[in-house]
Amino acid sequence: MKLCYVNGKFVPPEEALLPISDLIIQRGIGIFETISTYQKKALMLTPHLERLLTGAKNSYIHPPLGISEMRDIIREGIEKLDEELLIKVYLSGGDIFDRVDGFTEPRFFVTYDSLDLPPIEYYENGIRLEPVDDWRDDPATKSVDYRKAYTLSPHDEHTEILYCPNGEITESAHSSFFLCVNGMLITAPLSRVLKGTTRQAVLDVARGVGMNVEERCPLLAELPQATEAFITGSVKKILPVVRVGTQIIGDGRPGPETKRLSALYLEHILEWLE
Repeated sequence: MKLCYVNGKFVPPEEALLPISDLIIQRGIGIFETISTYQKKALMLTPHLERLLTGAKNSYIHPPLGISEMRDIIREGIEKLDEELLIKVYLSGGDIFDRVDGFTEPRFFVTYDSLDLPPIEYYENGIRLEPVDDWRDDPATKSVDYRKAYTLSPHDEHTEILYCPNGEITESAHSSFFLCVNGMLITAPLSRVLKGTTRQAVLDVARGVGMNVEERCPLLAELPQATEAFITGSVKKILPVVRVGTQIIGDGRPGPETKRLSALYLEHILEWLE
């Protein structure tokens, strides 16, 4: 970690402190956003902060700052560090829970770290996902509780779990999931998954070039007919998936639509910098 903003000021990581009375420590109550930089500007900063505030409302957390103030703090931190960054923005539960008003005194803090991108071979060869018959609690909120992502994951640091409750594919542990079947690009609806910022960008560019898009949960039963799959996220952007469990997707290599969307995403990325 390179830098922290906590208690109203920027400090080195070793000086960043939270009281153990904070409910993010006591009960795991808190929400966060992960934001990456590109050309030393925050990528999709406003949509991330809007989602943070939506999560705060869902969690009965009263944010101490508005979007404009949070945006200024994040940008100030970026200017202090001369490298591409991974930024995590948090709202904790604070020390007080009021049964009427909720968490009325949350703590806002931000961490800045070097941006560590996935290895290039992941994009060249694709990755594997491990399906699990489970789901992420409260999909509309990006909670700090990632216990399932760790405990359900196989003992392989390169494999991410894929939530498939009752055979319906929703999302992976840290990413949105897309499947290509019979010329249709399919991804789960927002009623079932987190509102991914990169997910929305991919949908926009796909529709912009006339791709057929369907927002519904793809099925595990559809995997044998699928030609391509990929996951999206703020850091990984568009990462091809070539196997789900034991099922090989398509011919087992990243497909042309995934490569096409990746190129289109990079063509538009400057529009999303703040």
